[in-house]
Amino acid sequence: MPTLTRASATAEVGAPAAPSGREPGRGRRVELWRRFRRNRPAVVGLGIVVLLTALAILAPVLTPYDPQEQNLSAVFQPPSREHPLGTDHLGRDMAARLLYGARYSLSIGALAVAIGLAVGIPLGVVSGYYGGFVDLVIQRVTDILLSFPTFLLALLLVAALGVGVENAVLAVGIGTIPAFVRIVRGVVLVLREQPYVEAARSIGASDGRVIFRHILVNAWPPVIVQATLSMGTTILVAAGLGFLGLGVPPGTPEWGAMLGDGRQYIFSASHLATIPGIAIFLAVLAFNLVGDGLRDALDPRLRNVKAS
Repeated sequence: MPTLTRASATAEVGAPAAPSGREPGRGRRVELWRRFRRNRPAVVGLGIVVLLTALAILAPVLTPYDPQEQNLSAVFQPPSREHPLGTDHLGRDMAARLLYGARYSLSIGALAVAIGLAVGIPLGVVSGYYGGFVDLVIQRVTDILLSFPTFLLALLLVAALGVGVENAVLAVGIGTIPAFVRIVRGVVLVLREQPYVEAARSIGASDGRVIFRHILVNAWPPVIVQATLSMGTTILVAAGLGFLGLGVPPGTPEWGAMLGDGRQYIFSASHLATIPGIAIFLAVLAFNLVGDGLRDALDPRLRNVKAS
């Protein structure tokens, strides 16, 4: 899984917000967007992400076909006006399956990243802010999870939990937690020593107030970048599970499962495998381009290095 280094993460923290915890406002967002727009690959990636999301949302409007409806009298049809992307070995419309597959693939990726955020951020904050034995335990567990490749960890979890959309989301999501723990911990270790945090402690601010009003508001840049990069990873891992038949139930229009169904017809009906394969490639590439663009826009040190 692509992860930010601690140096990169702390660099992206940038200038701290005011002690009141308020974000600078519209001016900072405009400047961030201006920097992001200068990165053409990132803009292209954002366009692809927006397009895929729109296609997933509008799938019922864009195609009249049920993605699981079989028509054995129209199997292996080549692309035509009636079926723009042809049909598969069961006569199902490939365009419909591709559009509805975007719903499954993007949703699984987003929910898995949400699990990583929901668990990784609190653990990272506790580990970095309090340190000591708690930090030691959390980091050792994180080390154990990081010792497994993301896909292998998801494979083991699905084997234990069973096949299903919910189990696939949980398995892929658990694999994203260690990266968020490490990144948030690194940022908190830097921010907790800042003068405005020390000042808040000196006037009797509680740990909760310090964490929520002075630390978390300044920790979002590297977290957003990692979340974007993780989207590409989770989509790819979920597709791998679907390809092996360990993700969504059989027949579900998910890109990885579609790729697995079409592999045995790669020579006789190559569109069955190439179409979902291209969709997976574009989705993963797009999220990685957006993540790189956000990292460049949020990391002034990296921008200075590139400018020189």
